[in-house]
Amino acid sequence: MTTLRVREPVPVVLAGARGHGRWHLANIRRLTAAGRVRLAGVCELKPLDADELAGFEGVAQDADFGALLDSTGARVAIVCTPIPTHTDLALVAARRGVHLLLEKPPAPSYAAYERMAHGVAAAGIACQIGFQSLGSDAVSRIRDLVSDGLIGDPLGIGAAGAWARDEAYFRRAPWAGRRRYDDGTDVVDGVLTNPLAHAVATALALDGATGGDDLADIRTELFRANDIEADDTSYVGITTRHGSRVTVAATLCAQRPDEPYVVVHGSRGRITFWYKQDRVLVQRAGHGPEETVHARTDLLENLVDHLTTDGATELLVTPAATGAFMRVVEAIRTAPEPGALPAEAWTAVPGERGGADRRVVHGVDGLVAASADTLTGYAGLGAFWARQGLEAAP
Repeated sequence: MTTLRVREPVPVVLAGARGHGRWHLANIRRLTAAGRVRLAGVCELKPLDADELAGFEGVAQDADFGALLDSTGARVAIVCTPIPTHTDLALVAARRGVHLLLEKPPAPSYAAYERMAHGVAAAGIACQIGFQSLGSDAVSRIRDLVSDGLIGDPLGIGAAGAWARDEAYFRRAPWAGRRRYDDGTDVVDGVLTNPLAHAVATALALDGATGGDDLADIRTELFRANDIEADDTSYVGITTRHGSRVTVAATLCAQRPDEPYVVVHGSRGRITFWYKQDRVLVQRAGHGPEETVHARTDLLENLVDHLTTDGATELLVTPAATGAFMRVVEAIRTAPEPGALPAEAWTAVPGERGGADRRVVHGVDGLVAASADTLTGYAGLGAFWARQGLEAAP
Protein backbone atom coordinates (compact mmCIF):
# COMPACT_ATOMS: atom_id res chain seq x y z
CA MET A 1 0.00 0.00 0.00
CA THR A 2 1.27 3.45 -0.90
CA THR A 3 1.58 5.60 2.22
CA LEU A 4 1.88 9.32 2.75
CA ARG A 5 4.95 10.12 4.84
CA VAL A 6 4.84 13.91 4.80
CA ARG A 7 2.32 15.65 7.05
CA GLU A 8 1.00 17.92 4.31
CA PRO A 9 -2.68 18.34 3.44
CA VAL A 10 -3.82 15.26 1.57
CA PRO A 11 -5.25 16.08 -1.89
CA VAL A 12 -8.81 14.80 -2.17
CA VAL A 13 -11.21 14.45 -5.09
CA LEU A 14 -14.94 14.34 -4.39
CA ALA A 15 -17.12 12.46 -6.87
CA GLY A 16 -20.72 13.50 -6.26
CA ALA A 17 -20.81 16.86 -4.50
CA ARG A 18 -24.56 17.45 -4.43
CA GLY A 19 -27.24 15.68 -2.44
CA HIS A 20 -25.47 13.83 0.36
CA GLY A 21 -22.23 15.00 -1.25
CA ARG A 22 -22.84 18.41 0.32
CA TRP A 23 -22.18 16.81 3.70
CA HIS A 24 -18.82 15.55 2.42
CA LEU A 25 -18.04 18.99 1.00
CA ALA A 26 -18.67 20.55 4.42
CA ASN A 27 -16.52 17.91 6.09
CA ILE A 28 -13.69 18.55 3.64
CA ARG A 29 -14.01 22.24 4.43
CA ARG A 30 -13.64 21.45 8.15
CA LEU A 31 -10.59 19.26 7.61
CA THR A 32 -9.07 21.81 5.23
CA ALA A 33 -9.23 24.41 7.99
CA ALA A 34 -7.46 21.90 10.25
CA GLY A 35 -4.69 21.43 7.67
CA ARG A 36 -5.49 17.74 7.11
CA VAL A 37 -6.76 17.75 3.52
CA ARG A 38 -7.25 20.01 0.53
CA LEU A 39 -9.95 19.72 -2.10
CA ALA A 40 -8.10 19.07 -5.35
CA GLY A 41 -11.06 18.30 -7.58
CA VAL A 42 -14.79 17.75 -7.94
CA CYS A 43 -16.37 15.26 -10.31
CA GLU A 44 -19.92 16.26 -11.25
CA LEU A 45 -21.89 16.12 -14.49
CA LYS A 46 -22.75 19.79 -13.94
CA PRO A 47 -19.85 21.81 -12.47
CA LEU A 48 -20.29 23.42 -9.08
CA ASP A 49 -20.71 27.20 -9.06
CA ALA A 50 -18.72 29.72 -7.00
CA ASP A 51 -21.21 29.68 -4.13
CA GLU A 52 -21.04 25.89 -3.85
CA LEU A 53 -17.24 26.06 -3.78
CA ALA A 54 -17.07 28.97 -1.35
CA GLY A 55 -13.94 28.75 0.75
CA PHE A 56 -12.05 26.56 -1.70
CA GLU A 57 -9.46 27.74 -4.21
CA GLY A 58 -7.91 26.14 -7.27
CA VAL A 59 -10.37 23.26 -7.43
CA ALA A 60 -10.35 21.38 -10.73
CA GLN A 61 -13.67 20.13 -12.09
CA ASP A 62 -14.22 17.34 -14.62
CA ALA A 63 -17.06 14.95 -15.37
CA ASP A 64 -14.45 12.27 -16.19
CA PHE A 65 -13.48 10.75 -12.84
CA GLY A 66 -10.34 8.97 -14.06
CA ALA A 67 -9.07 12.03 -15.91
CA LEU A 68 -9.65 14.16 -12.81
CA LEU A 69 -7.68 11.77 -10.61
CA ASP A 70 -4.84 11.83 -13.13
CA SER A 71 -4.75 15.63 -13.52
CA THR A 72 -4.98 16.46 -9.81
CA GLY A 73 -2.64 13.84 -8.39
CA ALA A 74 -5.30 13.04 -5.79
CA ARG A 75 -4.29 10.59 -3.07
CA VAL A 76 -7.83 10.08 -1.74
CA ALA A 77 -11.15 9.91 -3.57
CA ILE A 78 -14.57 10.14 -1.98
CA VAL A 79 -17.22 8.38 -4.04
CA CYS A 80 -20.71 9.69 -3.24
CA THR A 81 -22.47 8.93 -6.51
CA PRO A 82 -25.56 6.85 -7.43
CA ILE A 83 -25.44 3.32 -6.02
CA PRO A 84 -25.00 1.51 -9.37
CA THR A 85 -21.80 3.49 -10.07
CA HIS A 86 -20.00 2.67 -6.80
CA THR A 87 -18.14 -0.45 -7.91
CA ASP A 88 -16.90 0.88 -11.26
CA LEU A 89 -15.74 4.20 -9.82
CA ALA A 90 -14.03 2.47 -6.91
CA LEU A 91 -12.10 0.35 -9.39
CA VAL A 92 -11.16 3.42 -11.44
CA ALA A 93 -9.55 4.85 -8.32
CA ALA A 94 -7.96 1.53 -7.34
CA ARG A 95 -6.25 1.13 -10.70
CA ARG A 96 -4.59 4.51 -10.11
CA GLY A 97 -3.50 3.71 -6.56
CA VAL A 98 -5.90 6.29 -5.12
CA HIS A 99 -7.26 5.49 -1.67
CA LEU A 100 -11.02 5.47 -1.14
CA LEU A 101 -13.87 6.60 1.04
CA LEU A 102 -16.77 4.79 -0.63
CA GLU A 103 -20.29 5.74 0.38
CA LYS A 104 -22.80 3.17 1.56
CA PRO A 105 -24.13 0.89 0.28
CA PRO A 106 -20.78 -0.08 -1.22
CA ALA A 107 -22.48 -1.90 -4.11
CA PRO A 108 -25.99 -2.85 -5.31
CA SER A 109 -25.30 -6.61 -5.27
CA TYR A 110 -23.03 -9.08 -3.53
CA ALA A 111 -21.28 -9.92 -6.80
CA ALA A 112 -20.52 -6.24 -7.42
CA TYR A 113 -19.33 -5.89 -3.82
CA GLU A 114 -16.94 -8.83 -4.24
CA ARG A 115 -15.63 -7.38 -7.50
CA MET A 116 -14.98 -4.08 -5.74
CA ALA A 117 -13.37 -5.69 -2.68
CA HIS A 118 -11.12 -7.93 -4.77
CA GLY A 119 -10.05 -5.02 -6.98
CA VAL A 120 -9.25 -2.83 -3.99
CA ALA A 121 -7.25 -5.59 -2.32
CA ALA A 122 -5.31 -6.37 -5.50
CA ALA A 123 -4.41 -2.70 -5.91
CA GLY A 124 -3.20 -2.47 -2.31
CA ILE A 125 -5.13 0.71 -1.58
CA ALA A 126 -6.92 1.65 1.62
CA CYS A 127 -10.70 1.64 1.37
CA GLN A 128 -13.14 2.93 3.96
CA ILE A 129 -16.89 2.33 3.60
CA GLY A 130 -19.01 5.31 4.65
CA PHE A 131 -20.99 3.92 7.58
CA GLN A 132 -20.37 6.94 9.80
CA SER A 133 -22.18 5.37 12.78
CA LEU A 134 -19.46 2.72 12.99
CA GLY A 135 -16.98 5.48 13.85
CA SER A 136 -18.75 5.97 17.17
CA ASP A 137 -16.88 4.92 20.30
CA ALA A 138 -20.26 3.72 21.55
CA VAL A 139 -20.08 0.62 19.33
CA SER A 140 -17.04 -0.88 21.06
CA ARG A 141 -18.29 0.33 24.44
CA ILE A 142 -21.62 -1.46 24.07
CA ARG A 143 -19.93 -4.64 22.91
CA ASP A 144 -17.65 -4.53 25.96
CA LEU A 145 -20.63 -4.02 28.30
CA VAL A 146 -22.44 -7.00 26.79
CA SER A 147 -19.37 -9.26 26.91
CA ASP A 148 -18.84 -8.26 30.55
CA GLY A 149 -22.34 -9.55 31.34
CA LEU A 150 -23.75 -6.17 32.37
CA ILE A 151 -27.22 -7.01 31.00
CA GLY A 152 -27.01 -10.76 31.47
CA ASP A 153 -27.19 -13.29 28.66
CA PRO A 154 -27.65 -11.71 25.20
CA LEU A 155 -31.15 -12.32 23.83
CA GLY A 156 -31.02 -10.48 20.52
CA ILE A 157 -30.69 -7.09 18.87
CA GLY A 158 -33.52 -5.03 17.37
CA ALA A 159 -33.21 -1.83 15.38
CA ALA A 160 -35.91 0.72 14.63
CA GLY A 161 -36.00 3.54 12.11
CA ALA A 162 -39.10 5.71 11.68
CA TRP A 163 -38.42 8.46 9.17
CA ALA A 164 -40.61 10.49 6.82
CA ARG A 165 -39.87 11.35 3.21
CA ASP A 166 -42.20 13.23 0.90
CA GLU A 167 -43.08 12.21 -2.62
CA ALA A 168 -40.50 14.63 -4.05
CA TYR A 169 -37.77 12.62 -2.32
CA PHE A 170 -38.48 9.75 -4.68
CA ARG A 171 -38.29 12.05 -7.70
CA ARG A 172 -35.01 13.73 -6.79
CA ALA A 173 -32.91 11.55 -9.12
CA PRO A 174 -33.51 8.93 -11.84
CA TRP A 175 -32.32 6.15 -9.51
CA ALA A 176 -34.36 7.19 -6.46
CA GLY A 177 -36.78 4.53 -5.28
CA ARG A 178 -35.72 2.09 -8.00
CA ARG A 179 -34.88 -1.59 -7.67
CA ARG A 180 -33.29 -1.71 -11.09
CA TYR A 181 -33.01 0.34 -14.25
CA ASP A 182 -34.94 -0.61 -17.37
CA ASP A 183 -31.83 -2.31 -18.77
CA GLY A 184 -31.68 -4.60 -15.73
CA THR A 185 -28.88 -2.76 -13.89
CA ASP A 186 -29.35 -3.17 -10.14
CA VAL A 187 -30.11 -0.07 -8.06
CA VAL A 188 -31.72 -1.43 -4.85
CA ASP A 189 -32.60 1.97 -3.36
CA GLY A 190 -34.81 0.69 -0.55
CA VAL A 191 -35.28 1.90 3.01
CA LEU A 192 -33.00 -0.77 4.52
CA THR A 193 -30.29 -0.58 1.86
CA ASN A 194 -29.86 3.19 1.63
CA PRO A 195 -31.56 5.81 3.87
CA LEU A 196 -31.67 3.57 6.94
CA ALA A 197 -28.80 1.28 6.00
CA HIS A 198 -26.95 2.48 9.10
CA ALA A 199 -29.56 0.77 11.26
CA VAL A 200 -28.75 -2.56 9.62
CA ALA A 201 -24.97 -2.12 9.69
CA THR A 202 -24.95 -0.85 13.28
CA ALA A 203 -27.11 -3.71 14.56
CA LEU A 204 -24.84 -6.25 12.86
CA ALA A 205 -21.73 -4.55 14.24
CA LEU A 206 -23.07 -4.64 17.80
CA ASP A 207 -23.67 -8.36 17.40
CA GLY A 208 -20.18 -8.85 15.97
CA ALA A 209 -21.60 -10.39 12.79
CA THR A 210 -19.94 -8.28 10.11
CA GLY A 211 -18.28 -10.72 7.71
CA GLY A 212 -19.83 -12.14 4.57
CA ASP A 213 -19.98 -15.63 6.09
CA ASP A 214 -21.40 -14.57 9.47
CA LEU A 215 -25.09 -14.91 8.60
CA ALA A 216 -27.07 -18.16 8.48
CA ASP A 217 -30.55 -16.97 7.52
CA ILE A 218 -32.20 -13.74 6.30
CA ARG A 219 -35.97 -13.22 6.13
CA THR A 220 -37.49 -10.08 4.63
CA GLU A 221 -40.84 -8.30 4.63
CA LEU A 222 -40.71 -5.59 1.96
CA PHE A 223 -43.55 -3.14 1.32
CA ARG A 224 -44.16 0.22 -0.32
CA ALA A 225 -46.76 2.88 0.34
CA ASN A 226 -45.26 5.26 -2.22
CA ASP A 227 -45.53 4.86 -5.97
CA ILE A 228 -42.02 3.45 -6.36
CA GLU A 229 -40.36 0.16 -7.26
CA ALA A 230 -38.32 -0.27 -4.10
CA ASP A 231 -39.46 -0.69 -0.51
CA ASP A 232 -40.19 2.15 1.90
CA THR A 233 -41.58 0.16 4.85
CA SER A 234 -39.65 -3.02 5.56
CA TYR A 235 -38.38 -5.55 8.06
CA VAL A 236 -35.48 -7.96 8.01
CA GLY A 237 -34.95 -10.80 10.47
CA ILE A 238 -31.45 -12.25 10.61
CA THR A 239 -30.04 -15.34 12.29
CA THR A 240 -26.26 -15.38 12.55
CA ARG A 241 -24.14 -18.49 12.22
CA HIS A 242 -23.67 -18.38 16.00
CA GLY A 243 -27.45 -18.48 16.46
CA SER A 244 -28.00 -14.90 17.60
CA ARG A 245 -30.97 -12.87 16.41
CA VAL A 246 -30.80 -9.44 14.73
CA THR A 247 -33.85 -7.59 13.41
CA VAL A 248 -34.43 -4.23 11.76
CA ALA A 249 -37.78 -2.53 11.13
CA ALA A 250 -37.75 0.71 9.17
CA THR A 251 -40.07 3.05 7.34
CA LEU A 252 -39.99 6.31 5.43
CA CYS A 253 -43.72 6.75 6.10
CA ALA A 254 -43.81 7.61 9.81
CA GLN A 255 -46.45 9.85 11.34
CA ARG A 256 -43.91 11.44 13.68
CA PRO A 257 -40.35 10.82 12.49
CA ASP A 258 -37.80 10.23 15.23
CA GLU A 259 -34.17 9.30 15.79
CA PRO A 260 -33.33 5.73 14.72
CA TYR A 261 -31.92 3.42 17.37
CA VAL A 262 -30.69 -0.09 18.14
CA VAL A 263 -31.67 -2.09 21.24
CA VAL A 264 -29.45 -4.84 22.65
CA HIS A 265 -31.61 -7.16 24.76
CA GLY A 266 -30.25 -9.15 27.69
CA SER A 267 -31.72 -11.42 30.33
CA ARG A 268 -31.20 -8.72 33.00
CA GLY A 269 -31.54 -5.50 31.05
CA ARG A 270 -31.15 -3.68 27.76
CA ILE A 271 -28.92 -1.13 26.07
CA THR A 272 -30.37 1.41 23.63
CA PHE A 273 -28.09 3.18 21.16
CA TRP A 274 -29.29 6.24 19.24
CA TYR A 275 -26.54 5.95 16.68
CA LYS A 276 -26.89 9.36 15.00
CA GLN A 277 -26.49 11.02 18.39
CA ASP A 278 -23.83 8.66 19.82
CA ARG A 279 -26.15 8.36 22.82
CA VAL A 280 -26.38 5.20 24.94
CA LEU A 281 -28.95 4.30 27.59
CA VAL A 282 -28.33 1.32 29.89
CA GLN A 283 -31.34 -0.09 31.77
CA ARG A 284 -30.84 -3.10 34.05
CA ALA A 285 -32.45 -4.80 36.98
CA GLY A 286 -31.70 -3.22 40.35
CA HIS A 287 -30.13 -0.06 38.91
CA GLY A 288 -31.34 3.32 37.73
CA PRO A 289 -31.01 4.24 34.04
CA GLU A 290 -27.52 5.33 32.97
CA GLU A 291 -27.13 7.56 29.92
CA THR A 292 -23.86 8.49 28.24
CA VAL A 293 -22.80 10.30 25.09
CA HIS A 294 -19.72 9.06 23.25
CA ALA A 295 -17.13 10.53 20.92
CA ARG A 296 -17.08 9.74 17.23
CA THR A 297 -14.17 9.44 14.81
CA ASP A 298 -14.80 10.93 11.39
CA LEU A 299 -14.20 8.29 8.71
CA LEU A 300 -12.32 10.57 6.32
CA GLU A 301 -10.09 11.73 9.17
CA ASN A 302 -9.53 8.10 10.16
CA LEU A 303 -8.55 7.27 6.56
CA VAL A 304 -6.08 10.17 6.48
CA ASP A 305 -4.63 9.07 9.84
CA HIS A 306 -4.26 5.54 8.47
CA LEU A 307 -2.33 6.82 5.46
CA THR A 308 -0.10 9.23 7.36
CA THR A 309 0.88 6.71 10.04
CA ASP A 310 1.94 3.91 7.67
CA GLY A 311 -1.14 1.96 8.66
CA ALA A 312 -0.56 2.20 12.42
CA THR A 313 -4.03 3.74 12.71
CA GLU A 314 -6.45 1.01 11.69
CA LEU A 315 -9.32 1.69 9.35
CA LEU A 316 -12.66 1.60 11.10
CA VAL A 317 -14.88 0.30 8.28
CA THR A 318 -13.09 -1.85 5.72
CA PRO A 319 -14.91 -3.61 2.86
CA ALA A 320 -14.56 -6.89 4.77
CA ALA A 321 -16.41 -5.33 7.70
CA THR A 322 -19.46 -4.75 5.49
CA GLY A 323 -19.79 -8.26 4.09
CA ALA A 324 -22.73 -9.18 6.33
CA PHE A 325 -24.51 -5.95 5.43
CA MET A 326 -24.04 -6.79 1.76
CA ARG A 327 -25.58 -10.22 2.36
CA VAL A 328 -28.67 -8.36 3.57
CA VAL A 329 -28.59 -6.15 0.46
CA GLU A 330 -28.41 -9.28 -1.67
CA ALA A 331 -31.35 -10.86 0.15
CA ILE A 332 -33.39 -7.73 -0.50
CA ARG A 333 -32.24 -7.55 -4.12
CA THR A 334 -33.33 -11.12 -4.83
CA ALA A 335 -36.52 -11.06 -2.76
CA PRO A 336 -39.95 -10.88 -4.41
CA GLU A 337 -40.98 -7.39 -5.50
CA PRO A 338 -42.08 -5.22 -2.57
CA GLY A 339 -45.80 -5.44 -1.93
CA ALA A 340 -47.87 -2.33 -2.62
CA LEU A 341 -49.78 -1.41 0.51
CA PRO A 342 -53.54 -1.21 0.05
CA ALA A 343 -55.09 2.24 0.02
CA GLU A 344 -56.65 1.72 3.45
CA ALA A 345 -53.19 1.18 4.98
CA TRP A 346 -51.92 4.71 4.38
CA THR A 347 -52.94 8.35 4.10
CA ALA A 348 -51.45 11.20 2.09
CA VAL A 349 -50.78 14.23 4.27
CA PRO A 350 -49.85 17.74 3.10
CA GLY A 351 -46.18 18.60 3.07
CA GLU A 352 -44.72 21.19 5.38
CA ARG A 353 -44.51 24.81 4.19
CA GLY A 354 -46.26 24.00 0.94
CA GLY A 355 -43.93 21.12 0.05
CA ALA A 356 -44.87 17.86 -1.61
CA ASP A 357 -47.34 15.52 0.05
CA ARG A 358 -46.07 12.51 1.91
CA ARG A 359 -47.63 9.16 2.69
CA VAL A 360 -48.12 7.95 6.25
CA VAL A 361 -48.71 4.28 7.02
CA HIS A 362 -51.28 3.97 9.78
CA GLY A 363 -49.72 2.84 13.05
CA VAL A 364 -46.29 2.22 11.57
CA ASP A 365 -44.48 4.27 14.24
CA GLY A 366 -45.72 1.86 16.90
CA LEU A 367 -45.02 -1.19 14.77
CA VAL A 368 -41.40 -0.15 14.21
CA ALA A 369 -40.86 0.39 17.94
CA ALA A 370 -42.63 -2.87 18.84
CA SER A 371 -40.46 -4.76 16.37
CA ALA A 372 -37.27 -3.55 18.07
CA ASP A 373 -38.75 -4.48 21.46
CA THR A 374 -39.92 -7.98 20.49
CA LEU A 375 -37.62 -8.92 17.57
CA THR A 376 -40.75 -9.57 15.53
CA GLY A 377 -41.73 -8.59 11.98
CA TYR A 378 -44.77 -6.62 10.87
CA ALA A 379 -46.78 -9.73 10.08
CA GLY A 380 -46.04 -11.27 13.46
CA LEU A 381 -47.13 -8.02 15.10
CA GLY A 382 -50.52 -8.29 13.41
CA ALA A 383 -50.28 -5.68 10.64
CA PHE A 384 -53.03 -6.79 8.25
CA TRP A 385 -51.19 -5.53 5.18
CA ALA A 386 -48.08 -7.49 6.10
CA ARG A 387 -49.99 -10.73 6.66
CA GLN A 388 -51.86 -10.30 3.40
CA GLY A 389 -48.65 -9.51 1.57
CA LEU A 390 -46.82 -12.56 2.86
CA GLU A 391 -49.80 -14.81 2.10
CA ALA A 392 -49.87 -13.49 -1.47
CA ALA A 393 -46.12 -13.92 -2.01
CA PRO A 394 -45.09 -16.80 -4.30
